Amino acid sequence: MKMIKFSKKTAVGLLAVVLMTMLLSACGGGANKDSGAGNAGEITIGSKNFTENMLLALMMAELIEAKTDIKVKRQVNLGGSNVAWSALKNGEIQLYPEYTGTVVANYYQEETGNSAESLAKTRELLADDELFFLEPFGINNTYTLAVTRETAERHNLETFSDLAKVSGDMILGVEFEFLDRDDGFPGIQKLYGMNFKQQKGMDHGIMYQSIASGETDVTNAYATDAQIKVHDLVILRDDKEFFPPYDAGPVIRKATLEQYPELEEVLNLMSGLISDEEMQKLNADVDVEGLKEEEVARQFLIEKGLIEG
Repeated sequence: MKMIKFSKKTAVGLLAVVLMTMLLSACGGGANKDSGAGNAGEITIGSKNFTENMLLALMMAELIEAKTDIKVKRQVNLGGSNVAWSALKNGEIQLYPEYTGTVVANYYQEETGNSAESLAKTRELLADDELFFLEPFGINNTYTLAVTRETAERHNLETFSDLAKVSGDMILGVEFEFLDRDDGFPGIQKLYGMNFKQQKGMDHGIMYQSIASGETDVTNAYATDAQIKVHDLVILRDDKEFFPPYDAGPVIRKATLEQYPELEEVLNLMSGLISDEEMQKLNADVDVEGLKEEEVARQFLIEKGLIEG
């Protein structure tokens, strides 16, 4: 066989070609690997379209990025409950903040119980769809009734039962829908025997103005509403537990938790972290003071010592 001789210049050129080929091959393989790792190392957190839910989602995102190497894509303000729920089930997002009462009553049309019972029921129902509800954040954003601090002190009001005894001298101002739904005022009236001097239906924004100005004495509210803090209202305790609990917590896909088991420990750092009163203030910081949701969420975690400033 005739041997082919290469000049030194040719040999160097061939060596360069070989090295370049190897480098490109390595880069190609590396790109695929990095892409896979990037996808594996990234999750998407969603939220509903109201301040509180966005704040909770952003807190989870900040905490995950601070405590793990997982990158978090934020898709807050997706829409109403059904939009966020569908996005989770379809895998468009991997987790978002949800409420036990919403899961049990709205998504599965089952009966709720007290907080512990509703949490257990939530987890039982979600398991069939390969979803998990982790430890609650501490807030219960349920329906309630509220009065001014002056009214509460004058009549020594602490509970719905206390209110029922003096309701005949008071004006009720609530949302139109709340006035007619069986799970609203009609149900309360039947259970507690409340009979107000007058009942007024109105828009959500107006009802807080009405009670603050003294046009009404009692209003319905969500327990974590910013306006409760703004107007220094007193929430009365639903002592016969008419309203279902709406305890907030992370709901996450089973596949995501299996891929990143560390997420459970990290997210559970928020277990019992937020009181209703603290949530009222956080909501007010955004809705009334005009602060950015991202800033409010991050600052709260810093103040709680969960992330560094």
